[in-house]
Amino acid sequence: MVTTFKEENGYYAMYFDGRLDTAASLETEKAMQPLIDCEGHDIILDCTNLEYISSSGLRIFLNILKNTKAKGSHVYIRGINEGIQKIFKMTGFYNLFEIKE
Repeated sequence: MVTTFKEENGYYAMYFDGRLDTAASLETEKAMQPLIDCEGHDIILDCTNLEYISSSGLRIFLNILKNTKAKGSHVYIRGINEGIQKIFKMTGFYNLFEIKE
């Protein structure tokens, strides 16, 4: 799993490349700390190159949502593939996040 953090057009964006499974979750969570610490920025989680997400990965996404929403930020998910979209719909995450196609 490779994560890349960027600031773009007033948003904080995190790009995911690979599989966000249990083995990658600890390192990914550390890499996402700037998103949890941010105030006043909306966040984009770019999943264009995300191949798979486990329950550990979903927990990380939920943690980002809870921590940033309390500060008035919006969390957008962009570029989810059909398989991840199915997981989001089955777990109810599709209704929690703002999905950008």
